[in-house]
Amino acid sequence: MTFRRNFLAASVAILAVTAGIQASAQTVLKATDTHPAGYPTVVAVENMGKKLEAQTNGRYKMQMFPGAVLGQEKETVEQTQIGALQINRISLGVIGPVVPDVDVFNMPFVFRDINHMRKVIDGPIGDELLAKVTTNPARLVALGWMDGGARSLYTKKLVKTPADLKGVKVRMMGNPLFVDTMNAMGGNGISMAYGEVFSALQTGVIDGAENNPPSMFTSNHFTTGTKYYAQTNHLIIPELLVMSKVAWEKLTPADQALVKKLGREAQLEQRALWDKSVEEHTAKLKAAGVEFVPVDQKLFFDATEPVRAKYGAKFTDLMKRIAEVK
Repeated sequence: MTFRRNFLAASVAILAVTAGIQASAQTVLKATDTHPAGYPTVVAVENMGKKLEAQTNGRYKMQMFPGAVLGQEKETVEQTQIGALQINRISLGVIGPVVPDVDVFNMPFVFRDINHMRKVIDGPIGDELLAKVTTNPARLVALGWMDGGARSLYTKKLVKTPADLKGVKVRMMGNPLFVDTMNAMGGNGISMAYGEVFSALQTGVIDGAENNPPSMFTSNHFTTGTKYYAQTNHLIIPELLVMSKVAWEKLTPADQALVKKLGREAQLEQRALWDKSVEEHTAKLKAAGVEFVPVDQKLFFDATEPVRAKYGAKFTDLMKRIAEVK
């Protein structure tokens, strides 16, 4: 009996230790996004995490931190570079100063429309730029593209032409290219973190901003008196899904291939979610009294030619290839 009791006790102890080892063997990947829970990019990455956990039998688990709870994009990029965060969905406007090659996509009117942008990022050019992000010393691994839609102006006064923007202070993402773009369009570009825009609109520090309908609605910017949404579509910028190279290098080749595969699936899934979100949030903004204002985009295209000349000189051949994609 004593032997049996000891055997059972030892067996229980072994099972407990084994369970502890199995539990500790699970690696938690922290993911972040500046957008709130339920946003298309957030949902797509959360679903990617569920697939990763299932397909690795629980060896990996992803924990999403939406709504910029871990910091604004500039701060989270830095955290991802050092490995404090493992997965990040980031705007090209923020990554441009870190990986200058992607600035070609930050150029105003570089894409004719959303479909043109998608054909470019789905093809060789998109693959080339993902590779450049990965090989850059920034210590980020590009897993895929995310759809950020077309960015247009929303302001407290009616804007139809560049002349209407005179003296209007408009928030832009933290990249000199974007500030110069707004200045060329006739406004006064103000570099500001996304999380600061709501209060700045409320207090009159700025008179408007530029973004897509889902962002305008989910950020509640439409409640600050920005009643006009001028459909300039001046920027059509894809976004990046990246992994910290610190975390990437700890993966086996098989797990690296799996993460890349799931990143691609997230890209396509987010696209479908995005299209639905744009339709739904456009309707919600209109119902809330926001006026969608058609404009002559050629006026803004012509006004931003000096920006393309200044920042696009090093991308002349690449911009030609982008234009040739049909």
